[in-house]
Amino acid sequence: MVASSHPVRLTATLCLAEVLGMAGFATFAALLPGFLDLWALSKTDGGWLNGVFFGGYVTAVPVLVTLTDRVAPKRIYLVSMVLTVLAGLGFAFWADGFWSALVLRFIAGIGLAGTYMPGMKILGDRLAGRAQSRGVAFYASHFSIGWSLSFLIAGFLAAALDWRWAFGLCALGPLLATLLVAWGVPADDPAGFAKPQTRLLDFRPVLTCKPAMGYVLAYTVHNFELFAARSWIVVFLVFAQGLNPDGGPGWSATLIATVFTLIGMPASVLGNEAAVRGGRIKVITAVMLASTAIAATLGFLAAIPFPLLVVLCLLYGATVTGDSASITAGVVAVAPTGHRGATMAVHACLGFIGSSLGPLIFGVVLDASGGGLSPTSWGLAFLAMGAVAAIGPVGLAVLGRQRS
Repeated sequence: MVASSHPVRLTATLCLAEVLGMAGFATFAALLPGFLDLWALSKTDGGWLNGVFFGGYVTAVPVLVTLTDRVAPKRIYLVSMVLTVLAGLGFAFWADGFWSALVLRFIAGIGLAGTYMPGMKILGDRLAGRAQSRGVAFYASHFSIGWSLSFLIAGFLAAALDWRWAFGLCALGPLLATLLVAWGVPADDPAGFAKPQTRLLDFRPVLTCKPAMGYVLAYTVHNFELFAARSWIVVFLVFAQGLNPDGGPGWSATLIATVFTLIGMPASVLGNEAAVRGGRIKVITAVMLASTAIAATLGFLAAIPFPLLVVLCLLYGATVTGDSASITAGVVAVAPTGHRGATMAVHACLGFIGSSLGPLIFGVVLDASGGGLSPTSWGLAFLAMGAVAAIGPVGLAVLGRQRS
């Protein structure tokens, strides 16, 4: 493969690398019901192990992504993808309980911090106008493809072999991504982009940019809801199947979760196209409110006929991701000149604080409301997610309307 900055080829290369790099991303979430039994974990323990991944992300992303304003993003990307490989192999060979899993999940989160947003920064630096908006949107939407395929692969490998083989074989994905980006992305930074005049980790130009911070707030609560839902969807579906002995025994919860996640890709792209044509803030607000409405009722409906519940879950999978690409494209578009990397670092850091807290709070609500043993318990957990997501439209209304 010849390295190229042609918009389509560059976007395709980075999207494929993103999907490959995420091969082990959802392995733990997909196999969480088994780990709860195998390691005698509480729901709160499960929430910690889901959330600590994003804790590792949040710890590393301010430094790694801000460095992309000063260092070629490709270098940061490649080193971090290698770390992702090592974290996956480490889980396969050494994880044996809560604490070892906690450490390895944290390391894997650091790997994501140095790949997801730096990959987007490569696109943002080399593309402009609608090509930039669409390139960023496609890249952001492929996050859903990577996650959904990770769900599917994990379920298949764990059933055919065991969970250690699932983690070990999924580590091959980021290894292939490393090779793809090493050969397929130009090594040099694009000429002429503005260099920052501030010191590393000086985020004042970003924090004082109200339009950017409006999108950052929306992204934070969006991630809170999204990652909680995706982390717990398999456990929820297994619980619902238990309430419907005649309606869902033959349905695979991991396969449904795969579709739940995969549907986010077209929803995210179409949401961004609607935002380009109909106004970014208007469309984001409508999608977030629709997602909030479904979250407020989903858990309470666990006992309805299982096929109907699956349809409702898939509708939720579309609304909970329909605003993702347009939020990220928005923050890239309004970033202060010379501080795109720093803006994306703040965006990613605060956003993934939401990602780390969402799965944890979901588990805490389940434990506090009866351990997830009733539809009421699950209803309250999903309701809490929707209530947090409802903050997003308020933030956009207050901060974001100066520029869109």
